[in-house]
Amino acid sequence: MAKLSKGDHVQWRTSQGPTSGRIERIVEGTTTVGGTKLKGSKDEPIYIVKSDKTGKRAGHKADALRKKSS
Repeated sequence: MAKLSKGDHVQWRTSQGPTSGRIERIVEGTTTVGGTKLKGSKDEPIYIVKSDKTGKRAGHKADALRKKSS
């Protein structure tokens, strides 16, 4: 898997199909996004992404994200 960084354009799957967005933050501790408490670590950080379509933010682990080619 490609290394993910802040600003990367990524894609992930939802129940409505694939969607894409940009990584805004990488969290190695605890945070809350959209009312959901998320816990990341140095070995397994949480990537906070902003959806291109809706502008909403969500947290994902690296294995749920795929880097989009430019």
